[in-house]
Amino acid sequence: MELAYERRGSGEPLILLHGIGHHWQGWLPVLDRLAAERDVIAVDLPGFGVSPALPDATPYTAESLADAVESFCELMGLREPHVAGNSLGGYLALELAARGSVRSATALSPAGFWSEPELVWCQVVLRGIRAASRKLPPEAGSYTKVDRALAVGLLVARPGQLDPMALAAARQAMASAPGFDEALASFANVLPPGPPKAPITIAWGEHDRLLPRRQAVRAARWSGQRVRLLRGCGHLPMSDDPDLVARVLLEGSAR
Repeated sequence: MELAYERRGSGEPLILLHGIGHHWQGWLPVLDRLAAERDVIAVDLPGFGVSPALPDATPYTAESLADAVESFCELMGLREPHVAGNSLGGYLALELAARGSVRSATALSPAGFWSEPELVWCQVVLRGIRAASRKLPPEAGSYTKVDRALAVGLLVARPGQLDPMALAAARQAMASAPGFDEALASFANVLPPGPPKAPITIAWGEHDRLLPRRQAVRAARWSGQRVRLLRGCGHLPMSDDPDLVARVLLEGSAR
């Protein structure tokens, strides 16, 4: 499947997958750091950013999105790339590792390790953020502290340090994504994927308010390995500590 993407650097290929309602630009804080050592391809998932939606007959599920990423890799001639993802993208990275179609997978606060109340919380928060994004002004330079809190307060640990243009673009991506509602509804059927057939790394934001870090305990039990804690980071750690996240992704894709 053809997807919108940004490609930089050289070396072993590393695919970057964003979370629900986001776009490839969410990786911009770490992109050049990674591109110094990897051939980095940050993609817009189907129905997000500027990528086309899935075909009408294809439901939005984690499996169909993973299929789309595999199809994209085949189209690009990328055989067994490394993959890293955040949130929904983190789950997709682990799913691709379970399929054995990637060389390694790094998941930042991956979806799928929630209890039922935590799933409901996640869905309610994301619907609220989408509703708020549709009401906020398009120019982030005019945002008040309250506006910033509504837009990203539950997603990042340090909303004040976000670049205004990046914040405005993220607001637009969240507000307009045609795949959002169906993908969010499909979360009810998202369970931890099968056993990985490739090396994996899981890391969790210390201050993740969307998927609280107690879910990391379940991820550790599932994986049989220690989950790395990202100190000082929220659900979108790329924005909170780019240097730390770049190190984790480079180490994960070196395994």
